[in-house]
Amino acid sequence: MIFEVAVLFLALLWALSVWFFLNYSKRQRQVMAEQAIGDALRDQRIKDLAKRLDDYQNGTVRMGEAIHDLRVALAPLPDKLQQLEQRDPSSVTFSQAAKLVGMGASVEELTQSCGLTQAEAQLMSKLHRAD
Repeated sequence: MIFEVAVLFLALLWALSVWFFLNYSKRQRQVMAEQAIGDALRDQRIKDLAKRLDDYQNGTVRMGEAIHDLRVALAPLPDKLQQLEQRDPSSVTFSQAAKLVGMGASVEELTQSCGLTQAEAQLMSKLHRAD
């Protein structure tokens, strides 16, 4: 009788162990599936961030190229400015025309006294008119 009770107890213990093992295996599969989903989301996020980083790098390179082009375009300007400053002082400059506009000179007066074209005189008048 004791032997039969012991066998029955061992059988119950074995069945309980099998049940715990199966539950543990099931939970482990669920955890692994959740981790796989998390890993896939993480990998997608890394790909998205890598693409954004590439876009920023490409934009920075284009900006650098544009700045270089601007430097090349602006490089001769100091020499041109110096040439303008060293022009014949007897000729009336645009700055003098601006002063005349500030004193109330008309477009016709600018064309006559400064030697500007009609379009230049109109532009000077619009730019420097005291409103």
